[in-house]
Amino acid sequence: MWKTVWITGASSGIGYELAQLMADKANHVAVSARSTEKLETLQAAHSNIFCYPLDVTDQVATVASVNEITAQTGTIDLAILNAASWQLIDVTSFDPAAIRYGMDVNYMGVVNGVHAVLPQMLNDGKGHIAIVASTAGYRGLPRSGAYGPTKAALINLTETLRCELEPLGITISLVCPGFVDTPATRTNPFPMPGMITASAAAQAIISGLERRKYDVSFPWLFVFFMKLLRMVPNGIYFWLIRTFVWKQSASNRGL
Repeated sequence: MWKTVWITGASSGIGYELAQLMADKANHVAVSARSTEKLETLQAAHSNIFCYPLDVTDQVATVASVNEITAQTGTIDLAILNAASWQLIDVTSFDPAAIRYGMDVNYMGVVNGVHAVLPQMLNDGKGHIAIVASTAGYRGLPRSGAYGPTKAALINLTETLRCELEPLGITISLVCPGFVDTPATRTNPFPMPGMITASAAAQAIISGLERRKYDVSFPWLFVFFMKLLRMVPNGIYFWLIRTFVWKQSASNRGL
């Protein structure tokens, strides 16, 4: 379906698995992340994967990388903006620097990616942008102050882009995974229901993108529960979180 695909956050987790699967589905797979060594490992294993090391928080460098990709492999048909940072904080360690860093990577990193690929897609009247948010953006969750709000912002941004870009021929997809087994989540000190492998997550994403779906969320049972929480009254929601999530988390931390 695609000639050239660009994936950010491709050095580990979902992005790494996406790159490997995309190597069988696209002519050229451009991969970006800060870890040059891991990207080079991907490139060495696949003749059609090309690495473009990048810090997505750098707007100028992001534009330069996209220009380099298009010069070498052609117009980007699909951009999967996946780079993310994960850090737990709570009110006893409320850290503006951690929150700012999360916004810089998770939100502004995606904004920079959209900014870089949009001119060519608008000029061509076609293209596909997939923004990887999270079910953590559906509602506020304990200890996710440096992560959840960034994903909520991405969900809102994706809705905005969908409204404006779909009439212009550009497909927009919102990807919201539940818990995925990655180096970041392995340090979480709390239960993670519905956990799936990064490979399974990548397969679910590609399946959704091949069908040009807007909402690519998984696993379905966990997503159903999280979307249900968006609709319940605030009083019920906060009681559920206080009773079944926060108390258990506090117990696990010995509080």
